[in-house]
Amino acid sequence: MIHGVNGLDVHILEAGYERPGRPLALLLHGFPDLAYGWRHLIPILADAGYHVVAPDQRGYGRTTGWVNGYDAPLESFSLLTMTRDAIGLVSALGHRHTAMLVGHDFGSPVAAYCALARPDVFPSVVLMSAPFPGPPALPFNTAESEASLMQPNAEYKKLAAALAALDPPRKHYLQYLSTREANGDMWHPSQGLHQFLRAFFHVKSADWSGNKPHPLKARTAMELAQMPTYYIMDHGKTMAETVAPFEPSAAEVQGREWLTEPELGVYTEEYGRTGFQGGLQAYRVHADPHLNAELRLFSGKTIDVPSLFIGGKSDWATYSAPGAIDLMKAKATTRMAGIELIDGAGHWIQQEQPVGLSRLLIAFVKEVRRSDPSSGVP
Repeated sequence: MIHGVNGLDVHILEAGYERPGRPLALLLHGFPDLAYGWRHLIPILADAGYHVVAPDQRGYGRTTGWVNGYDAPLESFSLLTMTRDAIGLVSALGHRHTAMLVGHDFGSPVAAYCALARPDVFPSVVLMSAPFPGPPALPFNTAESEASLMQPNAEYKKLAAALAALDPPRKHYLQYLSTREANGDMWHPSQGLHQFLRAFFHVKSADWSGNKPHPLKARTAMELAQMPTYYIMDHGKTMAETVAPFEPSAAEVQGREWLTEPELGVYTEEYGRTGFQGGLQAYRVHADPHLNAELRLFSGKTIDVPSLFIGGKSDWATYSAPGAIDLMKAKATTRMAGIELIDGAGHWIQQEQPVGLSRLLIAFVKEVRRSDPSSGVP
């Protein structure tokens, strides 16, 4: 436990700390994950010479100092607050900067803003599963027009209405995750928490044959409805009800090495204790334009440190925000090394294919160091 990090006591998993002076690899998880999600990757990176640290992020696991509950203040779960969490943790660990910063799922935008705001502390960044389209833009040349009077969430409401008008009616998973009911639905589902998590991890992995992701043409209801129901849900269904039909068989579970029953039991125990609301708070911030207004401080800025995007070939997250990956390459970054999609991986890349992931990460950092000795990457 690392105390006094931006108001938090941060629970971490780490390896490679026995030798002082090792370069720091910081791994940021997403939802509904934990530091434990990096368990297969941590020893590989430590063997490669890194001091590897994976925290339970704000709102998750055994990290404390945040207020649990739907009615807790949302400001403390903003992206910039979690960026300060990461900076504070690096400093508390006795490092001036990272050699490797990796963010997965909701950890990806946190890592992106780390690199955007403090390139001196985070001299390279790897984004996993969630492409970064850049910070929100400020309205331009609106002084004498009525565009500035438009509701900032008008497009969001219009899309929600279009999804609801489909046959059968649908809803975006972000819309669901922002509701008061979402935490209870997932925390106390009829099939039990363990079985819900088993089905959720399965259906978003390469093990489920229904994952055949491809780019979507536009952010329209008809295009988005091509995604599986765990992204574009049937209207009126909870997430637990949505994934229940896809629960793997006993034989499939027994043959799974990347998430055994005892390993899943860690997730069941932790989320059984905390519920999901801490992680859901960040989604509620994401859905509220007023709470995201502070991100416009970075409007027009790009990630100028070396960057890499890694996805799973069977992961819809790469394309779930249509156009985001193109914006990331063309506008949001200036030194992107490439887009890597790993075979045999769905959404849980670091669990499903940790060896392949480690090769990409280590090669990327070595290339950063070789091509730019002044980059700050040791």
